[in-house]
Amino acid sequence: MAAAAARAEQLDSIADNLANVETPGFKASRPAFESFLPPRAGATSDKVSTAAVGTGTDMSRGMLRTSDNKLDIVPQGNAFLTVQTPSGPAFTRNGRLTVSPEGLLSASGYPVLGVSGNPIEIPLGMTPVVNEQGAVMVDGGTNSGTSLTGPVEIDRLALADLQGNVVHKGKSLYASGPGGAVVPSSNGVDVGQIEMANATALDATVQMIGAQRQFETAMQAIQTYRRLDDQVLNVGKAR
Repeated sequence: MAAAAARAEQLDSIADNLANVETPGFKASRPAFESFLPPRAGATSDKVSTAAVGTGTDMSRGMLRTSDNKLDIVPQGNAFLTVQTPSGPAFTRNGRLTVSPEGLLSASGYPVLGVSGNPIEIPLGMTPVVNEQGAVMVDGGTNSGTSLTGPVEIDRLALADLQGNVVHKGKSLYASGPGGAVVPSSNGVDVGQIEMANATALDATVQMIGAQRQFETAMQAIQTYRRLDDQVLNVGKAR
């Protein structure tokens, strides 16, 4: 039963990874297992159970995909963009930036925060660009009747490193978990690229097949013990 429950949790994690192989900035989840002696088992017991005791986040980088969009970026190193969600700041490596109808620079559907601590607002009629230092600049158009002839920096992307425990908050949103830390990053960004998920369809499929077989083996063992119990009951009835 313990093995079947652990493998069922592993299957859920693998299914989530498989569903997000095309999600930019997605980090795969990896369950951690632990062996333990069942309750009331002696030190010499040969019965060892297992359980999924936690799910960690694989922080390795995904494959980079080149793009012609100047608002597609990849934070350098292991840095994350900071976005504002209804429940507070969160972090993402989905660098597919857009401008919302409200004029806010957005990533993963949430406003991107600048080093000022505020959402980065793009003036009406202006086109934003991001340079390799993470500066958000606008060029062209007018602002309050004043023409701009050159690039003007309006803010810089607030980049952060997540250290220690990292937890999922959405498809490509993450936060620092218990015991983790958020450290401001001085890294820049690579422009014209997108980081895809670090889970591949092939790896996830192979893992799912293995976990499914192990789950079925555990279920077969449960059925075997059930048949043995039935036989014991039948012997008792015969006597």
